[in-house]
Formats: sequence, C-alpha cells, structure tokens
Amino acid sequence: MTIIIDTPERLDTTTDAVSVDGVTRIFSARKRGAADVVALSDVSLTVHAGEFVSLIGPSGCGKSTLLRQIADLDQPDAGSVSVFGKTARRARLDQDYGIAFQQAGLLPWRTVSQNIALPLQMHRERGLDVAARVRELIELVGLGDFADRYPDQLSGGMQQRVAIARSLARNPKLLLMDEPFGALDEMTRERMQSELLRICGETGAAVVFVTHSIPEAVFLSHRVVVMSPRPGRVKEVVVMERAGAPVGSDAVRDDAAFFRGVTAVREALHDGAAAGQGVENR
Repeated sequence: MTIIIDTPERLDTTTDAVSVDGVTRIFSARKRGAADVVALSDVSLTVHAGEFVSLIGPSGCGKSTLLRQIADLDQPDAGSVSVFGKTARRARLDQDYGIAFQQAGLLPWRTVSQNIALPLQMHRERGLDVAARVRELIELVGLGDFADRYPDQLSGGMQQRVAIARSLARNPKLLLMDEPFGALDEMTRERMQSELLRICGETGAAVVFVTHSIPEAVFLSHRVVVMSPRPGRVKEVVVMERAGAPVGSDAVRDDAAFFRGVTAVREALHDGAAAGQGVENR
C-alpha cells in the first residue's frame, strides 16, 4: 500500500530513472542440507528522474541486495531491472550512475584530486578538461582547500564528500548509495545529509538510498520504501510531505511535517496504519 502524507513538489515523471519489475533473488545454500535464502521476492519499484527514494527495513531484508540488482553488481533470479530504459548491465557499462558505499573506499596513495579524477582517467575521457572537472567537483563538495591532501589527512565526513564527488565525476543522473553516512557521528551525519540534498538539487540526479535511520530517510526523501523482513518485499511506500522550510535546511527537522513523516514510517515498519492519513492500495 502507499501511505500518502502529501504530494511532493513536481517531479519529471515522464522519465523513469529506475524500473524494478518483479525481481526475486535467491541465494543457494553452500552447505549440504541447508535451506536456500530468498533475499527478495517479487519486488517492483519505480524511481522517477530527479527523485530521492530511500529504502528502509529490518536488517537482512534485502535493501542492499536490491541496490546491487540496480547497479548490476548482482543479477536477479526472476524479474528485470532497467535504468533510464536500458538494461542494468548496459547502464553499468555506460556509467549512467554513480555509486557510494558506507566506506569511502579512497585510494590512500592518491590525493583528493587524484581520487576524484580516477573514474575519468579509467574511461579515458576525451574532449574533457579533467583538471577543470575535478576542480568543479571539489568546489561542489566544499573541499577547495584540501585538493592536495591524502585520505588519512581527512575526517570521515570529508572522505565521504570525496567519495560523493568521485561518484559524480561523469555527470550521472542517478546515484546509488548504500548507507554512506552510517559510520559518521550524528553531527557530521546531519551536515552530510544537507550537503547531499544541496548537491542533488544542483545536479538534478535521482537517488536510491539505503538506510537504517528513519529520521535520515524522512529528511532526505520524496518517498520512503518500507521493506518487509526476509524475504524482502515492498511492504509500504510513504510519500513525504515537503515542509515549509527550504529543502535540506536544519529547520526541516523542527517542522511538524518532519515528525508526521517519522511517525508514518515508524508505523509502517511496525505494521501499524498511519492514523488519519490517506491510504491507497498499490
């Protein structure tokens, strides 16, 4: 079902960034006599261009597995995935998306600039001023004074900014993010959430974001997809009300709309119907 808190600002719904149709993923048991693990069961989901969608659910429910299907890092046993109308494999080969994980994954022997430049160098971009693009990205993530620093000279939040900049290097219109702020302290995490929304606003990228945090999902998202315990299914989709405060500002967290969203997602996670909210069947 879909719990509708309010209608978000107008999005480009004429183009689907991601379309997941009936995806099932079963992991075969490695030990004789053990049961196979059904990680995902008949999952369908659409993410529109420019939309921010968070996946939330109990540990082991298949959130990261679903993200890996979209990224073509794993393949479904049934169903299909498309990214901007292409197969997931074609989208991966064409580098139509950027990806960021909980660990920044920076190369310790490369500077901030060199880490960000890596995707451009790997794909031997022609007709592109790589140095200029790197400078642009460094400014975008607010690290203008740290271009020549190495990862061990950066805080955890700064390393994550470098990872986000690297994921944006080839101007993707889709970001796939698997708990990128999970290891950060609360203050840095909130600052990075605001930074991410600012960057998405400037680039127009759609985002599929895995998180265990209800407040994080509500603060960031147009829609929050609540998944069931394994086997992972889409249990409910909560459409966020956009608070009166500017998107990405700390004032959003003090707005009544934010607390309504947190309550709706929490109740969806705990099998409760959101009191007083409109519910429509999917």
